[in-house]
Amino acid sequence: MHPIDERTAMLALLLRRGARRAAVTDEVMEAGSASSVLERTLLQDSLFPQLIEQAPEVVEARSLVESCGNQGVRVLSFTDSAYPDQLRDIHEMPPVVFTRGTLHADPRAIAVVGSRKASEHGLRMAYNIASRLADMNVTVVSGLAEGVDTAAHRAALDRGGRTVAVMGTGIDRYYPAKNRDLQDEIATRGMLLSQFLPGSPPTKASFPMRNAVMSGYAAATIVVEAGEHSGARIQARYALQHGRPLIFPRELLVNQWAREFATRPGVHVVDNMVQTIATVESRLRDAATTAADITQQTDFTKEEAFAW
Repeated sequence: MHPIDERTAMLALLLRRGARRAAVTDEVMEAGSASSVLERTLLQDSLFPQLIEQAPEVVEARSLVESCGNQGVRVLSFTDSAYPDQLRDIHEMPPVVFTRGTLHADPRAIAVVGSRKASEHGLRMAYNIASRLADMNVTVVSGLAEGVDTAAHRAALDRGGRTVAVMGTGIDRYYPAKNRDLQDEIATRGMLLSQFLPGSPPTKASFPMRNAVMSGYAAATIVVEAGEHSGARIQARYALQHGRPLIFPRELLVNQWAREFATRPGVHVVDNMVQTIATVESRLRDAATTAADITQQTDFTKEEAFAW
């Protein structure tokens, strides 16, 4: 019997009927490897150990790994050394992630999120903030949605910076369709990341799950614009749960969620770009980045200092 590698084993466990992500993660963490959990699980269902490799979920998992490889998609189990370290810190850690693009450590990553139906002011604010972050060599993380997310990704790319899109669908899906070109550009010049199996469509549950991973991936979250029922509000809650700083403009205090969050530790209500960038710099220093790496490109004109 040939050994089953960790990626294949983890996928096979997730592909089993009735499998729950959290339960699979807990079992693998306790056992120390997905392969051992899979073999134990399959042996309970079969009197013939030599047939384990022929189990439907193992065959499907191997086919999926091969297909991903052919499409330039990396499959990373949380037991893999290349798995993003920052995601190991959160309760919602995905057992497997799929990535396309350049994979490397992103300790200097800040999420910029907000409403899909953003105002012109919100879009301008998102673009300007993401531009500043890119100039500081900070990775801009967002969710590839319309509105604020699109403005944030676009700004990072326009400034020659790195951006990571955390997706709410399978990594091979284009959603929204109008961001197809943007998604392909991010895959070429940054990275796409999904916790969902290839082919997975958008669902009501997938976007809050996406927000949890986006919060976990980033060292802090900046909410640019978000109403009472915005998905960005969900990410703000996750950021606090994850112990990540939450930054948002004072004008969001018109919303009840923002007023409630503003009283909590780790929340920074800012008035302008200077305060926003100063808060980001402080967080990056706290995250064990060196002050020397925080570039000098934080000088503002008088007009810029007190505006967005």
